[in-house]
Amino acid sequence: MKKIAIIQSNYIPWRGYFDLIAAVDEVIIYDDMQYTKRDWRNRNQIKTRDGLRWLTVPVLVKGRYHQKIRDTRIDGTHWAATHWRTIEMNYCAAPHFAEIASWLAPIYLEEKHEYLSVLNRRLLEAVCNYLDIATCLTNSWDYELIDGKTERLAELCRQAGATEYISGPSAKSYVEEKIFTDSGISLTWFDYQGFEDYPQLWGGFEPAVSIVDLLFNTGPLATNYLRRSLR
Repeated sequence: MKKIAIIQSNYIPWRGYFDLIAAVDEVIIYDDMQYTKRDWRNRNQIKTRDGLRWLTVPVLVKGRYHQKIRDTRIDGTHWAATHWRTIEMNYCAAPHFAEIASWLAPIYLEEKHEYLSVLNRRLLEAVCNYLDIATCLTNSWDYELIDGKTERLAELCRQAGATEYISGPSAKSYVEEKIFTDSGISLTWFDYQGFEDYPQLWGGFEPAVSIVDLLFNTGPLATNYLRRSLR
């Protein structure tokens, strides 16, 4: 039995993203898809004393032309220090700031990344390592890609030896379940409900902020606030 998820890379995504990763045996990062503006690919939110704030990685976009996520370049390097200063300013009082900053700050302040997909993968791996998530991470371009929205997903699963494909619920509007059934692969819709609140700085609880909020506030107890896939 092998469970697979296929997801596009996001910039420091929320905890549900990591809970899905932890629930499967392999995640195929689907960065052969078209880059979309004003999406989670290059931005996410953190809590601040003044409310939610977007952290956005500047990227170079070629007008209306098709541009894959993996071909999207980061525009400059100045953003990294700015992001880290914003993170530090708003989380330096968090109980586990020093511990998380010891491995997160160098990614921002010492490393250089030319492509958005590479940056997202680097941060993804760092967080998974801290959370002891051992799920295999592969890229969609490691496999042969065929035409057809659902057909391509099913074929990726087949090539990877999947017996079950676990998808986020937003894909219900376009995924054709019969194509998976005909391929001998079961389709399961992941449920993002049921996360417990955790201690946060700066006012009322905000559930959908970046994973860094959970890490700074709970440290090694972070997995207690993911779902049962990590317990």
